[in-house]
Amino acid sequence: MRILGSIMALALATPGSAQDLSAFTTGPVFEDYGPTAPVKTTTEIPADAEFKIAFDVAAGADAGKLNRTLESAARFVNMHVEAGVPLENIKIAVVVHGKASEDLLGAEEYAKRRDSAENANIALIAALVDSGMRVILCGQSAAAYGITNDMLAPGVDMALSAMTAHALLQQEGYTVNPF
Repeated sequence: MRILGSIMALALATPGSAQDLSAFTTGPVFEDYGPTAPVKTTTEIPADAEFKIAFDVAAGADAGKLNRTLESAARFVNMHVEAGVPLENIKIAVVVHGKASEDLLGAEEYAKRRDSAENANIALIAALVDSGMRVILCGQSAAAYGITNDMLAPGVDMALSAMTAHALLQQEGYTVNPF
C-alpha cells in the first residue's frame, strides 16, 4: 500500500505538460535576475502599497548556480515595480542560514569549497544590495560552517542568528515570505 501511495504522489506531482516560460522576462529593476510574466489580475495592488518582506533561505544552491530564494527576492521586486509599485515602497531582507550560508561566500572562499566553481550569487547579491535590499547571514550558521566576515561577498551583513534577524525585522514591520 505504501508503494502505491508513493507512486500516486509522484504521479500527482508530475506536470501533465511542459511549462511554457516564453512569457517570462527580467527587469525592470534587475535586468539579469528575477524573471516574471505579465498577469491579468482580478485584484488590484493599491497605488500606495508598501512592502516589507523578509525571505528565509536555508536551502543552498548547487555549485555555480543561483540560489533560488535569492532570485525570488529579485523576482518579487521586478514583478511589483512592473505592476506599478514604486521601488522606494519595497523593502526586502533576505535572511540566510543553514547550507545556504555558503552561497554568500566571496569568490575565493567559494571556489575553495566548491571545486573551483564560480559563485553565481555574488553579482545577484551586489544587485540586491545596490537596490537597497539587505542580505543577512545567520552568525550561528556561519560559525557552524566556519565562515567569518572576511570570507563573505561584499554587502552581506552578519547577524547574531537568523532568529535574531527575523525578530528584529518583524519589529520593523517586515513579514516573512512563506515561499
